[in-house]
Amino acid sequence: MVKVRVEKNGANYVKVSILGHAMYDDYGKDIVCSAVSSIVTTTVNGLLSLDRESISYLVSNKGMTITIKKTDRTTQVLIRNMISLLKELEKNYKDNVEVK
Repeated sequence: MVKVRVEKNGANYVKVSILGHAMYDDYGKDIVCSAVSSIVTTTVNGLLSLDRESISYLVSNKGMTITIKKTDRTTQVLIRNMISLLKELEKNYKDNVEVK
């Protein structure tokens, strides 16, 4: 299961961790993992193209951790949108994605 952990400080997002594998299908054929990767990669690339200082991220063999370094409206809206998309995916694949 892909586990997404969201941390906030008041109204602002400060960290998002994405860990695990959806186990929907074999590696390379897993549409749920592909969807999670697409959502997260698009958001990270978008944020970095707007402001290289808005976030930092660390990728490991277990997953990815995104540290949100800015609280400006654009950064927070894009992170909120990413989380909303992941929650929508969770609704359709409850056994494969968990967002907390």
